[in-house]
Parts: sequence; structure tokens; C-alpha cells
Amino acid sequence: MLELRDKQDLRVTIAGITFSNPITTASGTFSAKESGYFYDLNELGAVITKGVSSHAWEGNKTPRIAETYGGMLNAVGLQNPGIDDFIANELPWLQKLDTKIIVNVAGKTPEDYYTVVEKLWHEKIDLLEINISCPNIKCGGIGFGTSPKMAAEITKEIKKRARQPIIMKLTPNVTDITEIAKAVEAEGADGVSLINTLLGMKIDVHTRKPALFNKTGGLSGPAIKPVAVRMVYQVRRSVGIPIIGLGGIMTGEDAAEFIMAGADAVSIGTAALLDPGAPIRIKKELIAYMERYHFNSIKEIRDGFIDL
Repeated sequence: MLELRDKQDLRVTIAGITFSNPITTASGTFSAKESGYFYDLNELGAVITKGVSSHAWEGNKTPRIAETYGGMLNAVGLQNPGIDDFIANELPWLQKLDTKIIVNVAGKTPEDYYTVVEKLWHEKIDLLEINISCPNIKCGGIGFGTSPKMAAEITKEIKKRARQPIIMKLTPNVTDITEIAKAVEAEGADGVSLINTLLGMKIDVHTRKPALFNKTGGLSGPAIKPVAVRMVYQVRRSVGIPIIGLGGIMTGEDAAEFIMAGADAVSIGTAALLDPGAPIRIKKELIAYMERYHFNSIKEIRDGFIDL
């Protein structure tokens, strides 16, 4: 092992933007103002906002969250007040932070995405994360990210309209995620984040009804981590652009595992719903892991993986 310096270098670079450390927040599980009560948000490498759409979305009817073994199901429906409200009320607060800002963009039609991206053109933010797990209502509800052709087309068009680098957030609900990753890379994506939630279902055997009003929802939490690690590993060997890895990260060692698989940074989601301070705890645990095994930098963790 290399000789340990006095302080580990936690810096990572995504699409030319340098983060102070690889810990970010997963979209949909993070509210900056509320999370700020529990820890200093400036300790994060970046904050990723909840999905922002072209207009207000009410979200799905309740119940829309259910516990499962090793995780949770959600069918919240990307409830948000819309881009104009976000720019007026949330973004100014975020811009006071000394960390990078990544705005997650959601849409049900291509035009929905374009509206949000264009309205963010002049705003002081660092990157955009484009949620292509959304259902394209113009194509019968199929997710933008489940078709290489559709994923490539939306990436190409967003890239034309975005001032900031774009990270395409990939769905795991496909046969081969590497095909989607290669398609978005070919059309100019500056990075990818993966994985989004896996489609799942829970039935209450006592009431004999689905646990969620929508019947199905997105599965997140530690139960999906092996799938997420596998997909990050496969995508890293298929594309050359940066990867933000997520899916069931609960500890610093989980974060190290994603980095070894090929992630440049990681997002913390479900863990923060259980423990609001989880992102900072995980950061400290990652540092402790680096100290234990004498890693001086995040790059050394990734390069130190023995890929037999």
C-alpha cells in the first residue's frame, strides 16, 4: 500500500466540475432546508435537488410509500411546485451554499424537459441531472430511458439547449443498461448516474390490496445494492464518461464498493430517510476506510480494485 499522507484527497471531477468529495444526495430524497437542520450542507461534494418539472405536479394519491424487506417502495410521482417556483424560492437558498448544485430535471414530454433546461440557462448552477426514467406520454407511457433510440434523442436535444453539463440518470428496468449508457454518451452526455429505482410491488395479505395506490412503485434501499453495483461495473467498462453511483448505499464501505466498481461519485438516498445525517456519517466512514487501507485519494480506491 502507498504511504499515507496527513489528509486524504477526497476530490473528484465530474464533467470538468471538481467536487470537494464524492458524496452527493439522491434526487427525491433530499430537501436542502430541512436537511440543513441536521448537518452542514457545505460538507457535501454536491447537492442534487428533487426533480423539477415544467409546471407543478401534484404527485400520486396515497398511500405512496411502503416498507419492504431491506428497502422501501415509493410511488410519490415526482411531486414538485414546478420550475418557476423552484427558481424563485429554492434556488436562491441553494446558491448560498459552498458546494456544487445539481438540478434534477423531470418531464412527461420532450417539451417538458426543454422548458426546464432553457429556464435554467442563466441560473448559477453547476450541472443538470436528467431523469429519463419518466414515462413519455407521447409514446404510450414508455420510459424515455428504456429505449436506446429514445434515450439518445432526448440527450441530443437537451444537449443543444443546456448551458450546463448534463448527467443522464439511467433506469435499471431494461435488459441491458450498457446499451442505454452508450447511446447517451454518443449524443453528448457529460456523465451518467445509476441506478434509479427498480420496479416492484407489495400486497397487504390482510387487506388483500396493493400496499401502494399505484399498485407498483420504485424499490430502493440496501436490497437493490448488488444490482446497482453490477450495473455500475458494467457501464464503467462500456463508456468513458463519469458515473455517479447510487442504490442502497448505507455505509462508507458501501460507497467504497461503488467507487471500486467504477463510480466517480455516489448519491445517498434511502439511508437519509432513515437517518437524516447519513450523508455526513457515510463520508466519515469512507475516510475511516481510506485510513484503514492507506488510500490517499478516491482515485486510488477505484484503481485498486482487483478485477480478476
